Amino acid sequence: MAITLNVNGKALSADVEPDTPLLWVLRDSLGITGPKYGCGVGACGACTVHIDGQPMRSCTTPVGALKTAKVTTIEGIGADPVGKKVQAAWSELDVAQCGYCQPGQIMSATALLKKNAKPTDADIDSAMAGNICRCATYVRIRAAIKKASGQKVA
Repeated sequence: MAITLNVNGKALSADVEPDTPLLWVLRDSLGITGPKYGCGVGACGACTVHIDGQPMRSCTTPVGALKTAKVTTIEGIGADPVGKKVQAAWSELDVAQCGYCQPGQIMSATALLKKNAKPTDADIDSAMAGNICRCATYVRIRAAIKKASGQKVA
């Protein structure tokens, strides 16, 4: 079945079943490899994308449920002014270690800052709780979020 998705501002089509997880459509059918497979059950956050501006786990989201939703991946988040600031802070503070989880981390951080321009540590911890980093760069992640928000980084 041909399904058309709005991904990063472009209409893209894939011949997939409606129950196919968005992650696999992005990666295998559309060649968009920024969202990563981590756990397959929505618990680690490596596959996080924005769907109509909300952070969602693409590994558990069936493409048939998206209809006219706008999907933004790490490849497109830099077009958003907040996403661009987050990416710049990540780079400046050298957040990534292995980097595998970082696309999902950046997507969740961007969603947080779009809702809350000056988050507290507790706000950051709450918003980022579903994103696991095996390298434990959580201190640098928090610092990058604060930097992107214009707050002083300790």
